[in-house]
Amino acid sequence: MVKVSQNTTKRVNISSWIWLETSQTQSSSKSPSKPPSQYQQLLTKLRKIDPLQPVKQWLDNLEIKNSRLAHKICQVIPSQCPFERDIKLFGRTLMHIPPMCKLNPIYDQLVGLRFRALCYLSDQSEDISAYC
Repeated sequence: MVKVSQNTTKRVNISSWIWLETSQTQSSSKSPSKPPSQYQQLLTKLRKIDPLQPVKQWLDNLEIKNSRLAHKICQVIPSQCPFERDIKLFGRTLMHIPPMCKLNPIYDQLVGLRFRALCYLSDQSEDISAYC
């Protein structure tokens, strides 16, 4: 029989990180913290406003119920960014145009929708190799 204490380490070091919010950091400093100005309050409110939130929720909640819709979604939404390019001259890369899809505010929802469509098609035992 093998003893467990022979196969374990004698010293255990536990380390952890903690995150201090900015309000905690300011309150712990020696100088008293000032309340946020009206301008700062307005900026924080404007950052929270997202006019595309209803569209994002609609795309996230869209259920794929038939294979025809799933095929159409997979055809319309590309698997890779169509704007990314390498501009070459005489075999040398002159310029690289990065993918612009990440600038699209509903990019994550569209990728998720395409993924759900692919999953639906694979669950229905249909061939999805044309869309990969």
